[in-house]
Amino acid sequence: PLPTPVLAFAIRHLGAVAGVEVTASHNPPRDNGYKVYLGDGSQIVPPADIDIAAEIAAVPSLTTVRRPTEGWETLDDSVLDAYLARTDAVLSGDSPRTARTVYTAMHGVGKDVLLAAFGRAGFPEPVLVAEQAEPDPEFPTVAFPNPEEPGAMDLAFATARACETAPDLIIANDPDADRCAVAVPDGTDWRMLRGDEVGALLAAHLVRRGATGTFAESIVSSSLLGRIAEKAGLPHVETLTGFKWIARAEGLRYGYEEALGYCVDPDGVRDKDGITAALLITELASQLKEEGRTLLDLLDDLAVEHGLHATDQLSVRVEDLSLIAAAMRRLREQPPTELAGLPITRTDDLTKGTAGLPPTDGLRYTLDGARVIVRPSGTEPKLKCYLEVVVPVGSHQDLPAARARATDVLESIKRDLSAAAGI
Repeated sequence: PLPTPVLAFAIRHLGAVAGVEVTASHNPPRDNGYKVYLGDGSQIVPPADIDIAAEIAAVPSLTTVRRPTEGWETLDDSVLDAYLARTDAVLSGDSPRTARTVYTAMHGVGKDVLLAAFGRAGFPEPVLVAEQAEPDPEFPTVAFPNPEEPGAMDLAFATARACETAPDLIIANDPDADRCAVAVPDGTDWRMLRGDEVGALLAAHLVRRGATGTFAESIVSSSLLGRIAEKAGLPHVETLTGFKWIARAEGLRYGYEEALGYCVDPDGVRDKDGITAALLITELASQLKEEGRTLLDLLDDLAVEHGLHATDQLSVRVEDLSLIAAAMRRLREQPPTELAGLPITRTDDLTKGTAGLPPTDGLRYTLDGARVIVRPSGTEPKLKCYLEVVVPVGSHQDLPAARARATDVLESIKRDLSAAAGI
């Protein structure tokens, strides 16, 4: 039982030609399956997935599959030790290590590896969410073992509130520990940061540390990353959704997508990694703490510097997959001309591909000061709509009004888009 990023690391470390991780990832127990990596340490892309599916379909019965009784080698802890040693490269040698954390493994396999990484780095030992600390494939305390889902973080919030010494942040991994969620104190309670917010914070931290190379993100993630990269004079690219595409960006130094996935050390792990992302965000929180500031203060600074980039999602889970196809068909046959009173200035049907992207089932709407992308989920029975509103901000005093404006526009877009798609 090891995190998926340890496997992604091990493939390159061992010079293997492929790797398989058996996991339900952040999905319900019944969705248990496996992730496949090729020899470069990144997830498979077409046509490898089609070729594998054809081999599966060609098996008439499991009883016909030959099972060798020898020729196997069971690895010892040396690969995990090498992964943990590699995490040293994630942090600055002289950075403060003072931020206190509450941590949940969400019934998955992240606990032991994260605790070892935090101990190696010299951070205070995280306070564990005891009810979710040990691996349990039934995920008994959550409806969905995904930190983004309603209720999944409730026990983590309760643990943080009960701490004698107030923690600086809450960190959550999904069960296979390739995703990382972050929550912070906000007034008298706790607030989950959106994946786009963490993505921007990590980018700003890496820029401040002098990172060079390409900053990459999926097309459904916030355009703020592009603003940060442009200001720093760094290359920036957008890819299709998924780290199987992000990890292939040329010269990658940092990649993220809004679904809580962050690649902060592509030379070590060419995929999203919830362990190293947790280390880096805790280093940033420690640095800000020494300055008497917080992650929320840095988000405010980024909004003033680049404009407030507010994101949200309209996500509809279905039992009947035909409802997703019907919604996409309706949007194509009866395309909306405006959303939230904002005219749609451009519509891209992504099934046709673009100059920089291969074809995918999706629609992208560009509005004046906003952007919407609609696509079927690749891993769950969901239709997902990604919304972004950008509001100019003159000063810190303008932030409350900008946030109120962004919230109103996002809610209006949700209502109008839901009606247009018939969902």
